[in-house]
Amino acid sequence: MTRWVDQYIRSEEQRTRVTEIDKLAACFAERASTHDREGSFPFDNFADLREAGYLKLTVPKAFGGDEISLYDLVMLQERLAYGDGSTALAVGWHMGQIIHLRTTQKWPQPIFVELCQAIVNEGAMINTFASEAASGSPSRGGKPETTAVAVDGGWLITGRKTFSTLSPILDRFVVTAYIPTEDCAGDFLVTRGEQIKLIETWDTLGMRATGSHDVVLDQVFVPAANRLISQGTDDGGGWLLHIPACYLGIALAARDFALEFANRYRPNNMEKPISAIPSVQHSIGEMEVELRTAHTMLYSIADRWDQEIENRPALKADLGLAKYVVTNNAIKVVDIAMRIVGGTSLSRQLPLERYYRDVRAGLHNPPMDNAVIQNLAAAALGEFVK
Repeated sequence: MTRWVDQYIRSEEQRTRVTEIDKLAACFAERASTHDREGSFPFDNFADLREAGYLKLTVPKAFGGDEISLYDLVMLQERLAYGDGSTALAVGWHMGQIIHLRTTQKWPQPIFVELCQAIVNEGAMINTFASEAASGSPSRGGKPETTAVAVDGGWLITGRKTFSTLSPILDRFVVTAYIPTEDCAGDFLVTRGEQIKLIETWDTLGMRATGSHDVVLDQVFVPAANRLISQGTDDGGGWLLHIPACYLGIALAARDFALEFANRYRPNNMEKPISAIPSVQHSIGEMEVELRTAHTMLYSIADRWDQEIENRPALKADLGLAKYVVTNNAIKVVDIAMRIVGGTSLSRQLPLERYYRDVRAGLHNPPMDNAVIQNLAAAALGEFVK
């Protein structure tokens, strides 16, 4: 990995973690092509993450975790994605949601403590399954067709969820369901059982190894205590920065591949490698502009979120902007890297074509570009409302 990224390391503790994560990323990079081709879930990578203690890094110290900051999470997620974007994005949902639950205290304390203990002691993970074919992304405000019907002692939940990342490995997850008697949606903590089926539908252009299959629930009983009544504080959604961090890591890997290629490849009509060509140098400079801008944006807003605790709700527009800038810049970087390498970049024997496919998935992770732009426009116009 290019060394100027190390400028964001601010302590020996961070440096130690980065060193360990870089080793994992290198190992994941060797497996990434196979999982991508097969569309298989990287159970081996997650075994390594569990063994390394990665899954508990965002768990509060009071419950046995490391309670790392959002800044630290962004740094580690970027480096994981440098090795394998699918693994980084998938584990990022778990890592980010624990930060979200930790800072908002939105779950009942006993349930959160039990989850944290399971993460620390058993290597458990969590994710929320909210998307559906008919309603689309929950960020768009669609009403779930999955229903929760009250019965003695709890609820019966029936429905089908799409984009269920981590579904092959989770033994528990959160489901968003419509409650007809209350005419509202609610969140429920579900434990995997016989009434839950995994339908392997995930066969996509990019991020093929995230295990984002469909999950079908057929009258799954959930105890009354596992209804997660919304409470706590608003954190502005800072935890979602795990998403742009992932795509930045992919872009950095593409940049480094292109640089290595440009310094090595010398056509037989040239005395020097193509890195000596002015137009190639210009393209390399363009990649640096996009990458350095993205890094400055991502790490500065993550640091602000960590420091400005009371101001977190007001950071929502800037958090969205960070995702927009970083993700779109990452796509530009991979595009430029492809142009530098030329037709060879299309070969499935090289990782660059996988980076090209994976990085585009960022456009479809929340918040979406048009939502970010609309929020920024609303904020700007709001300044003139008297």
